[in-house]
Amino acid sequence: MVQAQALNAADAAFCEALAARLPEGILRKPEARHLEEPRGRYAGQGGVLACPTDVEQVSTILRAAQAARVGVVPYSGGTGLVGGQVAPDGAAPVIISLERMNRFRLVDGPGNVLVAEAGCILADVQAAAENAGRLFPLSLASEGSARVGGLLGTNAGGTGVLRWGNMRDLCLGLEVVFADGQIWQGLKRLRKNNMGYDLRHLMIGSEGTLGIITAASLRLVARPARQGAALMVVRDPGAALELLALAQSRLGEGISAFELMGGMGPRFLAETMPQVRQPFAQVPDWMVLIDLGLPEGLDPGAALEALFEAGAEGGMVSDGVIAQSEGQRVQFWELRESIPEANRRIGAISSHDISVPLGAVPAFIAQAGPALAAMGDYRINCFGHLGDGNLHYNVFPAAGRNRAEHEAERGAIKRLVHDLVHALGGSVSAEHGVGRMKTEDLERYGDPVALGVMRQIKATLDPAGILNPGAVLRR
Repeated sequence: MVQAQALNAADAAFCEALAARLPEGILRKPEARHLEEPRGRYAGQGGVLACPTDVEQVSTILRAAQAARVGVVPYSGGTGLVGGQVAPDGAAPVIISLERMNRFRLVDGPGNVLVAEAGCILADVQAAAENAGRLFPLSLASEGSARVGGLLGTNAGGTGVLRWGNMRDLCLGLEVVFADGQIWQGLKRLRKNNMGYDLRHLMIGSEGTLGIITAASLRLVARPARQGAALMVVRDPGAALELLALAQSRLGEGISAFELMGGMGPRFLAETMPQVRQPFAQVPDWMVLIDLGLPEGLDPGAALEALFEAGAEGGMVSDGVIAQSEGQRVQFWELRESIPEANRRIGAISSHDISVPLGAVPAFIAQAGPALAAMGDYRINCFGHLGDGNLHYNVFPAAGRNRAEHEAERGAIKRLVHDLVHALGGSVSAEHGVGRMKTEDLERYGDPVALGVMRQIKATLDPAGILNPGAVLRR
């Protein structure tokens, strides 16, 4: 564990002294949304909410917090699923939200770069890129509220990782404020820059524990000239993997996404969100959503039809629907992206954001289901980004029961799933981060040498332990 530091609360005296160093209106009372997280596992606390409008104000806040030994918890879009944005215990911290730092400092279409402040919402970044004739390819269900700072802090993934990579792969440079208030002006717009250690990659994925990201240079790409999508019913996860390999051999980088969906997801949608259109009269046990983005002159519909025929001949595919319009393609994605909301309405006992080597995906699914069935009567919703081995493997109570009845079983369920993932050479945190929910998992499954180096880095960059205390590394 990180050496425990006695932190002080952001009390009235601290707030009064800090307010004197900031423009009027920067400090506020935290709202309910700043003390909550989507799954309801943690209830946060905060002595004051700081909403700075520029990087110098962020620096002032951190200098004051370090001098007074007051914790600082960064709050971005509030969409994080591992409790990284709330402090449920300890001395009441400063909650720092960069929602007012939401300007685009540069949009350069020909240069394929966009410089956005940390408070910019992902959907607005996508729109700015589109207005410049380019694409910012990060896409996820919460893009209407997730913000750049949090996306970088957790190294967010989403549906386009197969083709374009994680947030880490889409970032060229950063502006960061360290715990002592120093501002690192690292907003390079370079693809090649080997000037020593790359602090950018150290900050990305650190969840606000090493510094506060205030702006980023983001990589843009050319917009595909033609797009298409299909839903194909596959025999099982093994057949889905075979179909992915076949698609890659035929279409290469033209595959923008390859999503696996078990039948429980559409069934949950029928139960909780019947307005979402279902493509098949009978819900299949397994299906995949394939999305293509091709250059001018290539027909995605024809490519998907040929892929379906080859998959059917090989015994991988038994049914399918190819989008006949952009509207139908959007409907396919609505089905996939509505599954997390349906999950929330049902109420999971235990949710798992995991990754395993591609070849181990069928083995994991085949082993985890029977092992859980031996523990109790559960429903499993397995879906995710098959192209990069990232599954969302969520365990729910049987129909007519609720998750509160199974709270005592949650730890054992998580241990079973995570032990199997680890045994298969996978990761128990694929794209959601560690936060506060998975600190013990990091200690259990992480490499001891790597953990030791992480603690040394934390102690060097944040010696007082004020930055997001309790997140990633336990105090």
